Amino acid sequence: MAAESSLPSLLALAELLSRPRDKDEDDDEVEQGPVSVASSLGPGHIATPKSVKPSATTQVKSGNSKEIWSAEEVLEGSEYDDSCDSREQPEYEILFKQQVGAEDLFLGMSRKDPSTACCEDMLIKIQLSDTKASDITLDIKEKVLDLRSPQKKLLLHLPHPVDPNSGKACFLSEKGTLEVTLRMKREFDFINFA
Repeated sequence: MAAESSLPSLLALAELLSRPRDKDEDDDEVEQGPVSVASSLGPGHIATPKSVKPSATTQVKSGNSKEIWSAEEVLEGSEYDDSCDSREQPEYEILFKQQVGAEDLFLGMSRKDPSTACCEDMLIKIQLSDTKASDITLDIKEKVLDLRSPQKKLLLHLPHPVDPNSGKACFLSEKGTLEVTLRMKREFDFINFA
């Protein structure tokens, strides 16, 4: 097979690649040469043109028509937020704990490492000096810790979801510290703890 380029085939190719011409442009082509389609294109012409669809849609919600927000749209813990409350926020510290045995520490038999991905529990230390244990109100949801006392108020959005039913709290009155231990429940914990 011989690859031959004849003048008529090159002209036909040039005709395909050139933009459509008006009848009065034929005389100018002799002077300037054929103008290609590629010379008139820019970066915006690379992709196929997208059709513009209206972005606003109207959805009819079931239930009370006077409600502005649905339950899914409201952040968890926002019912506790009170901007008019003048109580100060106590100092707190979030630590992560993992259960490590001798086989983990000396033999490295599990896949645990020191990262927070391998931690099972979250320990929150809250400084509550001049407070009695009976004055503390503690409410824990999956992603929110709400603590109230006569002098202090803490609304803490937790960095990981927790199991609110398996937590422990211990008030150390000599230090004025409340230690709350919560079991984390993350989506891929079965991989880290296999």
